[in-house]
Amino acid sequence: MAIKLFDSELKVMEILWREGDTTAKRLAEILGEEIGWSKTTTYTIIKRCLEKGAIQRRDPNWLCHPLVTMEEAREYETSELISKMYDGAPDQLIASLLSSKLLSKDEIQRLKQVVLNME
Repeated sequence: MAIKLFDSELKVMEILWREGDTTAKRLAEILGEEIGWSKTTTYTIIKRCLEKGAIQRRDPNWLCHPLVTMEEAREYETSELISKMYDGAPDQLIASLLSSKLLSKDEIQRLKQVVLNME
């Protein structure tokens, strides 16, 4: 499912992925505690997620259910990044990561293993 989720919408989704089905009220409580959002702000973001088809509202109590998985969101965002910043070439993304030295030796080894397993 290709849905562009903005950072605020991802905050709602992250809670749903972590907690599972959650009421809108509880989402507002969690987001209020974690990042200081008001109930109104949270409900506005939930409404946007509903309109995009990222979540589904279920009764009773405005139970929110994620329709997009974390993996789908990651795949979409990664594809967008590769298209926008690397002219659609995923190997350029990997080369950039490797050359920036952001990866530890263990991470590089795991990455090599992933590549080998794809062959």
